[in-house]
This record gives sequence, C-alpha cells and structure tokens, in this order.
Amino acid sequence: QVQLVESGGALVQPGGSLRLSCAASGSIFSINVMAWYRQTPGKQRELVATITSIGSTNYADSVKGRFTISRDNAKNVVFLQMNSLKPEDTAVYSCYMRATGTSIWGQGTQVTVSS
Repeated sequence: QVQLVESGGALVQPGGSLRLSCAASGSIFSINVMAWYRQTPGKQRELVATITSIGSTNYADSVKGRFTISRDNAKNVVFLQMNSLKPEDTAVYSCYMRATGTSIWGQGTQVTVSS
C-alpha cells in the first residue's frame, strides 16, 4: 500500500523560510498531479499549489511569489519551498498525489509562523 510521508514542518518566525517534502513509499506509477493543501481549525481545506507531470504549476493567490512547488519524478517526491512566511500561513500542510487509478493523501505536517 502506497503512503505519503511529509516532513519539514516547524515553528518559524515571520519572514522566514521552510521547505516541505513529501515522499511516496511503495510502488506508484504515472503520478499525474502532485499538490499541497493546507487547513486550519474551523476552516475549509485550501489548495496551495499543484504541479503536473510535465511541470506546469498553479498557486493560490495568497502564496504567489512566495511559495514554489517542485517535484522529483524519479523519486516520487514533491517539495514546497515557502519564503517570506506570514502568520496567516500557519496551518497543517498535506500533500496529495493523483496517479492512474488512485489518489493518495498524506497525514500532514504542522507549520507555525509566529514570533
């Protein structure tokens, strides 16, 4: 069974940077879309960024110019580089992968932006 394992969440000061990683364990083929979502208590889950198998990216307006999504297709890993972090970026960040015949969610990693 394929699982997604996120890492990189932490407490960081406003203006700081973090890099999240999400790796797929087990065999998974033809991952079409990789994405990062985030959620805070009492709010709907928000799509942060997506990247397709050919590298096309899309970002939420709230993170454009600050966050960068990338992927390593050979290793089935997706990254989220987060710069100029703001307190409103505080959330649990979860990765998502959609492959032929399946889609998978990670458990999430906490990002807290606070002084």
